[in-house]
Amino acid sequence: MRHVISLFLMLILSAFVHGQVKSDKLQKEQKIIEKKISQTKALLNKVKNNAKNSYTELKLLDNQIKNREELVRIYDGQVRVAEIKVIEKENEIKRLLERLSHLKKQYKKMIFFAYKNRNKVGKLMFLLSSRSYNEAQKRNLYLKKVAGLQRKQVGLIKLHHGLIGTEIVTIKQEKTAKENALDEKKSEREKIEGDKVLKEKNYQKFKAEESKLYALLKEDERKKEELKSRINAAIRQEIAASQEIERKKEAARKKEEARKREEAAKKEIKKELPKPDAQHPEKKNEPVKVVKYDPPVSTEGSIAGKNFEANKGRLPWPVSNGSITEKYGKNAHPTLAGVYTNNNGIDITCAGNSKARAVFEGVVSAIINVSGAGKVVIIKHGNYRSVYSNLQEAYVKVGDKISAKQNIGTVMLDGGSISVLHFEIHMVVGLSTQSLNPSLWISR
Repeated sequence: MRHVISLFLMLILSAFVHGQVKSDKLQKEQKIIEKKISQTKALLNKVKNNAKNSYTELKLLDNQIKNREELVRIYDGQVRVAEIKVIEKENEIKRLLERLSHLKKQYKKMIFFAYKNRNKVGKLMFLLSSRSYNEAQKRNLYLKKVAGLQRKQVGLIKLHHGLIGTEIVTIKQEKTAKENALDEKKSEREKIEGDKVLKEKNYQKFKAEESKLYALLKEDERKKEELKSRINAAIRQEIAASQEIERKKEAARKKEEARKREEAAKKEIKKELPKPDAQHPEKKNEPVKVVKYDPPVSTEGSIAGKNFEANKGRLPWPVSNGSITEKYGKNAHPTLAGVYTNNNGIDITCAGNSKARAVFEGVVSAIINVSGAGKVVIIKHGNYRSVYSNLQEAYVKVGDKISAKQNIGTVMLDGGSISVLHFEIHMVVGLSTQSLNPSLWISR
């Protein structure tokens, strides 16, 4: 009986824990999406009254719609989880009630038996009517077990009453949670429709100016290509300069080692040469064996690269708050059908005069000025480089050691109310570089 009860309670607990884990995961995702929506909403409030920022507003609205749709998906999940929990709880209550009914029937039989043997005389006669002492002992033990079973049965009935009460409270809570999720889902759908109306207005505005958009797009692509070329050239130049320094250091090290070996050889010769003596004819000098010395190769760069790589997906954002308005790689133009742009990194729209910050500790390897992209700061992390473009000013200089989240500059204003940081990550392979998707490296 005891093992059956324990197994029964364990099954209830495991089902509850599984449902709770799924519910907690959805709530965690909900908080992340709500934070994104809040940040994008704040940015939209900054740009909606500025004609110059209409294109950015269109991107932010597109982001906001996607975030709200994701939130609705989470609410759908929460509703489904709540519905499953309600069904589980209803089935659990049904099983508990059936079990309770069975326990009560057993208890009735026990009470009836106790009624038949309700006086001490009856109990005494039951014992005295035994044919032997051993039988009397067994009858006495039997009566004690019956009394014990009665007490346990009362305890089980009370336990099931308590479990049923708890399940009823839980089922009410789940139904309330489901109703709240449905209300929030409805509210978000209304907000999505509102965002779509605003997006359509902006879309129509830009459709009326397609010729200007194509010209702007062509100019933007030119700037992107120039930025890409300048960044790659700066990284290659930095790598070549670094290798040249290492080559010179290696040459100087080898020269110094050769000098030391030569001095050591001379000392050894002087030490082994015998003093001139008539009794000991002069021996012919034997060649000195020179042991080749290979200097250790520095592993500092590879260690820094491994540390950077180990933090993939956990790096902090290059700005404290913002919204990714253009992703890495191929992006569909928000208004021009069939037109795509290529991005070597990601564009993060943030509040005006936001501070750009390093995503990992490293050394500033280059600072360049690019027309249309402001100042560009490149930070070296072993075999990796993080690149921060569109900076109005830089707070650092080449050679500075930088710590994670250290402010390195101010992002340029875009229309007076917002800023857009262009952020890239590169991996160095020999003398060439390979661009990586920054979204996979920074935390959600």
